[in-house]
Amino acid sequence: MNKQMATYIQENMTEITVKWQQQMKNEQGERSYQVISDEMMNQTSQEFAGLMMSSLLESNEAYESRLQDFAEKVVRLGWSITYVTKAIDCFAEIVYEGMKEQGIIQQENMDAFIHEFANWATPIRNSTLDTYSKTWERTVSLQKIALQELSASLIPVFDKVSVMPLVGTIDTERAKLIIENLLDGVVRHRAEVVLLDITGVPVVDTMVAHHIIQAADAVRLVGAKCMLVGIRPEIAQTIVTLGINLNDFTTTSTLQRGVEQALAWTNRKIVEVEEI
Repeated sequence: MNKQMATYIQENMTEITVKWQQQMKNEQGERSYQVISDEMMNQTSQEFAGLMMSSLLESNEAYESRLQDFAEKVVRLGWSITYVTKAIDCFAEIVYEGMKEQGIIQQENMDAFIHEFANWATPIRNSTLDTYSKTWERTVSLQKIALQELSASLIPVFDKVSVMPLVGTIDTERAKLIIENLLDGVVRHRAEVVLLDITGVPVVDTMVAHHIIQAADAVRLVGAKCMLVGIRPEIAQTIVTLGINLNDFTTTSTLQRGVEQALAWTNRKIVEVEEI
């Protein structure tokens, strides 16, 4: 029966793929069709159909290799795990209905084919979800490492003045890295003023504020001043609403104003030079 199913898919690949695409486009809340080109979607659909067929014909090793490649691709495309599950069930249903229309599945062999389809769809669903989950976790882990490396460095902008731009959500693990890099950078660059720029931090709650206060206290212990810059109106409103105490901070709305204040603290200022 596996060969019959595989033969039917091979002979009707185009029709099956078109029907599958049409049904999957109607899934509510799925953005995949909105953010990638039709050409890319067609190619991905062909790869998905090939994956479904390979599970019937190829060895486990060849199938697992193809599955790994496909899972990595759909993670990059942003397919949700629910969407992947529906895609598998939808494809199997289209194949089953098509085989019934052609008379391959009849009343006398229907029970056997139903059992065979269950044995086909269930393992491929489980293995696909397992591979998808592992690929997603690995992708998120790599993105987290990259984000940590990019957003936790102290940058000297003037003599004795340095800036640390913070990007993304700040959790306990990132806070430790921020404080370590902050203290190391203050000593290495001999900074007297440090500007913590939170322009790229989407949410400042009590926990984030606690981490920022810890970082500022650590800076003061090594003899430097700390300023919080990039406070957007919505962030200011959140801080007030939560009752977070930032009285020990000098704060500004923009990095530019923070730099001007930092220069004033080090007895300098920016002046315009008239052209001769």
